[in-house]
Amino acid sequence: MKKYLSVLLAALMILTLMVGCGGGNGGSSTPPADSNSPAPGGDAPDGPKVWKVANVVNGNLGDKSFFDSCEAGLKKLQDDGLITYKTFELGATDADQPKWVSTIDELSADGEYDIIVCGTYQMDAYLDECAAKYPDQKYFIYDAEVAQPNVASITFKQNDLGYLVGTAAALMTSSDMDKINPEKVIGFVGGEDGPVINDFLTGFIQGAQAADPEVKIDTQYVGNFFDTGKGKEIANVMANNKCDVIWGVAGGAGNGAAEAAAEHDIWFIGVDSDQEATFSASQPQMAAVTIFSGLKNCGDGIIYMVDQLNAGTIQWGKTTQLGIAEGGVGLTSGGNFQKLPDNIKKALDDVAPKVTSGEIKVDTAFDESFDIKGLRDSVRP
Repeated sequence: MKKYLSVLLAALMILTLMVGCGGGNGGSSTPPADSNSPAPGGDAPDGPKVWKVANVVNGNLGDKSFFDSCEAGLKKLQDDGLITYKTFELGATDADQPKWVSTIDELSADGEYDIIVCGTYQMDAYLDECAAKYPDQKYFIYDAEVAQPNVASITFKQNDLGYLVGTAAALMTSSDMDKINPEKVIGFVGGEDGPVINDFLTGFIQGAQAADPEVKIDTQYVGNFFDTGKGKEIANVMANNKCDVIWGVAGGAGNGAAEAAAEHDIWFIGVDSDQEATFSASQPQMAAVTIFSGLKNCGDGIIYMVDQLNAGTIQWGKTTQLGIAEGGVGLTSGGNFQKLPDNIKKALDDVAPKVTSGEIKVDTAFDESFDIKGLRDSVRP
């Protein structure tokens, strides 16, 4: 009997040791974490990584422009099964800015998200400080640069985009198109008088002047990216001063310029997203006067970074810049764009590859030696 008990106890001890070894993981049923392991509950051990993403918006969705473009890119990534994400809308006013800082800090401290995404040059200083404080957290920033080893930055050649838009706008105001008056005046409604918006403007002025040196450009700034009333007020003044084509580069505030364009029956050019399409559902009168949009594909930029992340080629601590050739910037080509005369379409087809190749050199407002004020003042009506 004792012999049988000894055999049974030995068998139980062997079984206990086998269970305790847990396949070589030191008794733990959870594999050791690493930077490429799936998020808890994300996917199967052998499946692709599903990244958990926090989208921090220092403004609000519904701008039909910049933030909506990023949101669309994240939604596509989620629909494709590559990420799950949550968006945090924090407001765009000066009073909201403390929330921008505290939210990024809290999300970083929690460590719940693989990647925290934010955008705009209004956020770079905040993110720089936060990324240094939480070196194990990974971040994406779009439309700005942060030189921290846990941040991947992506920017866009909006000056090249501006050149294309300026070419079309100048040729439009010099044409016999519908809604065009005899005066050669076009308008630029900017958000803030800063490097990114002025980079758009630099290309816009240079493209317009190259297409028709007689064209004048009226440039005004809202002072923010949310005040649609101020955007409309500025565009009203432009329209009353014989401006017949206005480019709104002011985020949500630019929608006020589109409203003014519709009321004055002049042409509006959208920015960042296809604004003719976004206006069409609830604001058809604004869609009707949006001739095309200059695209700054923030959403595609986020998709690009996630693709690089999955390929293992993402450049942490560095900046990737996307231009016309990479699809980072460009023009919508459907809808009202088809109302452009053939000579304008041909001009755009001619200049785009020259800008991409560098045959046409477009200056940038990020060059501290470049005199954007002098350029701006030299072409005022």
